[in-house]
Amino acid sequence: MEEKSRLSRLTAILTQLQSKRILTAREIAEKHNVSIRTIYRDIRTLENSGIPIITEEGKGYSLMDGFNLPPVMFTEKEANALITAEQLILKNKDKSFAIEYQNAVAKIKSILRHSQKEKIEFLSERIHFRNNTENQKTSGYLMIIQSAISDFNLIEIEYLSLQGENTKRTIEPFALYSTQENWLLIAVCRLRKDFRVFRLDNIQKLIVKNQYFEPQKITLQEYFEICREKYLTTPDTPLS
Repeated sequence: MEEKSRLSRLTAILTQLQSKRILTAREIAEKHNVSIRTIYRDIRTLENSGIPIITEEGKGYSLMDGFNLPPVMFTEKEANALITAEQLILKNKDKSFAIEYQNAVAKIKSILRHSQKEKIEFLSERIHFRNNTENQKTSGYLMIIQSAISDFNLIEIEYLSLQGENTKRTIEPFALYSTQENWLLIAVCRLRKDFRVFRLDNIQKLIVKNQYFEPQKITLQEYFEICREKYLTTPDTPLS
């Protein structure tokens, strides 16, 4: 029974390593509820069996890029759609559903290229869901904006404000969040020289420019904390 359990864990660790660019021994140990020393032994076992595991001192473990890469390939937008769905499912009230979906997505992530894994890991930190009871589709720019966020591409938009004002903006996309009524884009507006929030259904035209910007140093959570301090709430209404 113990040997079978270890074999299952070794297989799961291999899938886990394939699903993320780099993992620490602590992350793996916590996932499988074993000691870090046990994970060290498991990693050595995998290495001795011919699995090309790369050890990065002070960082963790990763698999050699291209190892056991299945023939199924995902486009960047398809990979982004997966990570967006994962963030939504994690908000589901049924714990078993969320866990099983995470396990399924981990297997899907395992076949992504390293460059795709880096982007979806970054994107997962820049998506936040709040509550679209009517399940209405109100915009068509989400996937394009996701790529611009993870590629640090400037975006040019024509925007119709809630007050009926038409403006053209060049923005640095920062993050996305959903109130389940609308998708909203948090971005640095170069016209206003500050963060602004744009409703995707109010964007009349969007062009991703072949120009790059320096990413903001703050996290999405830190942005929300700043908003709470300034406005005593997170911004549910656009500040554009």
